[in-house]
Amino acid sequence: MAPSKLLSGARVVLPTGTVDDGRLAVDGTRIAAEAPPGAEVVDLTGHWVVPGFVDLHNHGGGGASFTSGTAEEVLKGIHTHRLHGTTTLVASAVTGDLDFLARRAGLLAELAEQGDIAGIHFEGPFISPCRKGAHSEELLRDPDPAEVRKLIDAARGHARMVTLATELPGGIDSVRMLADHGVIAAIGHTDATYEQTVEAIEAGATVATHLFNAMPPLGHRAPGPIAALLEDERVTVELINDGVHLHPAALQLAFHHAGAARVAFITDAMDAAGFGDGRYLLGPLEVEVSGGVARLVDGGSIAGSTLTLDRAFQRAVTVDGLPVEDAVAALSANPARLLGLDDRIGSLEPGKDADLVVLDSGFALKGVMRRGAWVVDPQLG
Repeated sequence: MAPSKLLSGARVVLPTGTVDDGRLAVDGTRIAAEAPPGAEVVDLTGHWVVPGFVDLHNHGGGGASFTSGTAEEVLKGIHTHRLHGTTTLVASAVTGDLDFLARRAGLLAELAEQGDIAGIHFEGPFISPCRKGAHSEELLRDPDPAEVRKLIDAARGHARMVTLATELPGGIDSVRMLADHGVIAAIGHTDATYEQTVEAIEAGATVATHLFNAMPPLGHRAPGPIAALLEDERVTVELINDGVHLHPAALQLAFHHAGAARVAFITDAMDAAGFGDGRYLLGPLEVEVSGGVARLVDGGSIAGSTLTLDRAFQRAVTVDGLPVEDAVAALSANPARLLGLDDRIGSLEPGKDADLVVLDSGFALKGVMRRGAWVVDPQLG
C-alpha cells in the first residue's frame, strides 16, 4: 500500500470550487478527510491539483492498438496514457469482423476484470458507410440487435458503450436493447436526420460520439443530428479538443448549448499517441501520422488522433479560454458520471480513489497519482 501523503500549497479543484493554498490528504489508495499521523508532506505551491482524467473513447497509444495488440501491448498503451494523466480509460475497438471483435472483447474483458481498464467501447461495425471515417467499409453492417448483443455478451459485463448509426435498419431496436442492458448507446458515424436522431434519443441513446465529426453538418433547413444532440439534456457530447478535429468556434458552440455539465473531452487516440509520427494500422486500414495528425493513407480521412488528455486540458484553458472548473468537468466529473463510476472517481472527495493530476501554473502536467501511488512523481521533476 502506498504511504500516506499530505499535498499542500496547491490550487485544488474541488466539486465546490477551487481552493487556493489547499490541502489534500491521501491515506493509502483513497482521499482522506484528514492526513494520518506521519503522512509525507508534499509541497505543491504554485501548482494545480485536479482529479485524474477519464477517457471514454481511446483506441491505443505508445505504439499499441487496443483493437489488435496483445494483452502486454494493450497494457503498454494504457500506461502511456496514464503518464499523461488518464487514470481511468475505456478501451475502444474499431470496426472489424464480428467474430474477431467478439474474441477481442474477451481479451479486453480480462483487463477490465484486473482493473486495468474501465470497460470496452465498440465503435463500429454498426455505422453508416456514408460517414465511415477511418473504418473499413466492407466490414460495416446494419445494427441487428442479435449481433450487437453478441458483442455485449462477449464482453462479459464490461461493455460500456456501443457507437451506432441509429438510422440504419435495427438501429432503434438496438438502442433499446443496449439501454435495457445498462450499456451506453452512442450516436455516431451517422447520416441521420434531426428527426431520426430525436427518435434514437427517445429510445435511450445518451452520447454523441465525437460531436461534429463523422455526421452531417448543422444546416438551417436540415439541422441534422448536431442540433438534436446539443439540445437534449439527456445527451453527453464527446469532443476531440486537439485543434485538428474542431474549430474553436465549434467547441464554444457545444459548450454554449450543451453546458459544461454535458461535455466530455475524449482523445479518440490511436497507436501513435505518445509515440510519434510514422505508418500505423487502425484496424485493417493503413494510417500515416505526420506532424501529430493521423490520416488514412488511402483517401486522407482523419484517422483518430494522437491526443493525450493533458494536452486537451491545457488547450481548453489556455487556447479556448474555458474556466478550469469547466475543463475539470469535461475531463473527469462528466465521464465518470456517465460511466456510473462517480462514487469512486471524477472528483477530489474523501473516500474516493486517490486519482489526481498535478499541473504547473501554465497547465503543463507535472505529476500523476493513481490509487495513491505516483505514476509521475512531481518531486522528481
